Amino acid sequence: MALTFRSFAAVLTLAAGLPLVSGCTTNPATGESNFTPFMTPGQESAIGQQEHPKVVAEFGVYQEKPELNAYVAEIATRLHGASELSSQPFTFTLLDSDMVNAFAIPGGYVYVTRGLMALANSEAEFAGVVGHEIGHVTARHSAQRSTQQVFAGLGAAALGIALQDQAVADLANMGAMAWVQGYSRQQELEADQLGIRYLTRAGYDPLAMSSFLQQLGRETALAQKLMFQDGEADPADNWFSTHPRTEDRVAAAAQSARATVSNPRIARNEYLQRIDGMIYGDSPGQGYVRGRTFSHPELRLTFEVPQGFRMINGNQQLIAINEQGAAIRFDADQASQGQAMTNYLVNTWLQGRQPEGLERIDVNGKEGATGSIRQQGQNGPVDIRLVAVRWDAQTVYRFMFVSPANLTAALSEPYRSTTYSLRSLSASEAAALRPLRLRVIEVRSGDTIASMADRMAFDDLRRERFMVLNGLESDRDLVPGMLVKIVVEG
Repeated sequence: MALTFRSFAAVLTLAAGLPLVSGCTTNPATGESNFTPFMTPGQESAIGQQEHPKVVAEFGVYQEKPELNAYVAEIATRLHGASELSSQPFTFTLLDSDMVNAFAIPGGYVYVTRGLMALANSEAEFAGVVGHEIGHVTARHSAQRSTQQVFAGLGAAALGIALQDQAVADLANMGAMAWVQGYSRQQELEADQLGIRYLTRAGYDPLAMSSFLQQLGRETALAQKLMFQDGEADPADNWFSTHPRTEDRVAAAAQSARATVSNPRIARNEYLQRIDGMIYGDSPGQGYVRGRTFSHPELRLTFEVPQGFRMINGNQQLIAINEQGAAIRFDADQASQGQAMTNYLVNTWLQGRQPEGLERIDVNGKEGATGSIRQQGQNGPVDIRLVAVRWDAQTVYRFMFVSPANLTAALSEPYRSTTYSLRSLSASEAAALRPLRLRVIEVRSGDTIASMADRMAFDDLRRERFMVLNGLESDRDLVPGMLVKIVVEG
């Protein structure tokens, strides 16, 4: 809808405390009046249709086990049917990402990652996450946020100017992921309350939403520990980072709602059996981290980072960090055919800045170049060594080795070793690589957390990983006959 000066005047009337005569509707989910003149439900749907392909292109759909996608749709459809928008079409997608996350964008598009699915320990816990995201849609939180953002951008010059539909087009250009940033705590609590409503209507145990929040808290603490950030800010790729929560209020609401559900559905064993065999961690298209080694079966390359570094693999780059604040970034770029790597490093990568010690190098038969620069970091001077390696006619692989100046000398040789460990994988080596997978096994008499953790395919923190994955706090939680998840290779 076009917003004319007349309807904009209603905003000023509202601000003056006078009755609002247009642009306000009662939300059937919340029962509250929503003032969202900049985005109608039809426009939300159009934006969702525009942004959905971008989300799929960014993360990919998990397609290895089609039955899992069908299972997600089954759970989500049950919850959607319990919502106030059951007559409107929704789209539910399982993304091929190891991030522990879930989100929704305008128009009824709801996404969960296989990383989050792996962390949940029952169908009810997983349903709690989906119900929460449906709650964001039914409460029209994206439309509310867009209205607030437009108002925030209106200055004195906007007064008396007719706003046309271009305002909505500008909002659409925010990008799909922008819609899930910055929900207020009140909006999160509202989505939790609606999620609990849909859980109870669908017959699930609403306490599962509270138990999964605790599970997320343990996962966040482990992620911080893996990143040498104990007690610091939440990792960026965690559900808490985009969904600030108040756990005690959620627990109280869930406990109250539970009294209204007879024989609530939890479905722990069924859920675990369904996710048995699902890829855990990196997919083949992302490459695999195994200890200090990164190998990519599709790109046919491998290298090894120094002792004491831990790797975090992303869609576009790989980051390795150590406890002293040093870091390595590995990514790819394009260079024109025939461009010397020294020229690429100076003119393309550094955009004309001249590094120290610029030289041509040979990396296992591939042309490369290296040089270093010094910059001022938050905690003092930082040295950055740049390495560019031409892999084929157009592809350049790049290392950026970062070290606090006082560690540069000590890390010089380890960084050099990483550079020269970059090599091609043979066809047989690439074919031998296998992803990590979840395996669901039965606890037997005599099993302990320690014995189970020994079966986890990790080099470090195996006990912590096993306990977080299964929501366990001590050996008392292990009961013979129960099902638990472990992570194995292949």
